[in-house]
Amino acid sequence: MLTPDLKQFIQNMPKAEVHIHLEGSIAPETVLELARRNNRLDTLPTDNVEGLRQWYTFAGFEHFITVYVAIMGTLRKPEDFALVAYEHGADMARQHIRYREVTFTPYLHLGWEDKGLTIQDLLHGLEEGRQRARNEFGVEMRWVFDVPRNASFPDESNPASYNPAPAELTLEAALAGRQYGVVGFGLGGYEVNFPPEPFAHVFGPAKRAGLISVPHAGETEGPASVWGALNELAADRIGHGVRAIEDPALLAELKRRDIPLEINPTSNICLHVYETYAEHPFRKLDEYGLTVTVNSDDPPLFNTTLTREYEVLAEHFGYDRAGLARIARNAFRVAGMEEGLKRRLLTEFDAWVTVNT
Repeated sequence: MLTPDLKQFIQNMPKAEVHIHLEGSIAPETVLELARRNNRLDTLPTDNVEGLRQWYTFAGFEHFITVYVAIMGTLRKPEDFALVAYEHGADMARQHIRYREVTFTPYLHLGWEDKGLTIQDLLHGLEEGRQRARNEFGVEMRWVFDVPRNASFPDESNPASYNPAPAELTLEAALAGRQYGVVGFGLGGYEVNFPPEPFAHVFGPAKRAGLISVPHAGETEGPASVWGALNELAADRIGHGVRAIEDPALLAELKRRDIPLEINPTSNICLHVYETYAEHPFRKLDEYGLTVTVNSDDPPLFNTTLTREYEVLAEHFGYDRAGLARIARNAFRVAGMEEGLKRRLLTEFDAWVTVNT
């Protein structure tokens, strides 16, 4: 039961998050500010915050993509990326989130011809916002640069039409970004008909350069997607991964390798991966012995927050303080941050839990 005391415990608990998209976490207020400064108000359905909040409300996958593309269209200059990174840090502070690994899709900005942005434009903007947030709020952000799998198939009905350019440009940006906090290399987008295997040619170099492999798999596609991410992309974590529950051999392999899952319960419900929390396998995956984390994915677009996702664990999956703290600790433990920072944050987390459980 989600009691007031448990809600307060969740709010105050130091948290980490390893699966959240920068573009999908921009608040309506910030989108409106960006649209005004960049003369993009005509791309939005309204010029007021309340109208944008209503427009954000999830109403199906096609609507979600429409909103997402419009948000990306308001980001035009390095200072825009600085602003959204800084606002991201402010959100972290409000929720007592000490660390986030934030997924960012550079190709969807570099490939937007009328923006005229370079890799360095993106990196410098993100870094300015990240450092300002660290200085003002004491939060730590790292980046996962991900490949938009759909952009690599000009003919979406033909898997043989694979174009390596988007993946290769993403790899170039990720490698250039290592000194700016890029720690991971991902694969996003719609899974159906777009398997992980074609992208092996960029994940190999990314891993050799020290980036962790964190592809999305096992969300809108089943176990085959996760197997591909494991065997061809050498995944260190799996984004989503919930449909591994459908394959006992895959569950055993994930447990054997200790591959963490980045689970996003509310996102899964909104996208109809599962229709209800009662059907969702979070608790089963945890009880099987897999390393599970809870995340918010695209929080304002799914009307959630990381704090709310922990409330979901208590309300719908029956987790108590000790269980919530154990899940929260997983996120710190599996993050791709440098070891010194990880030791410090885990020590601070453990000290807080000792006092509060």
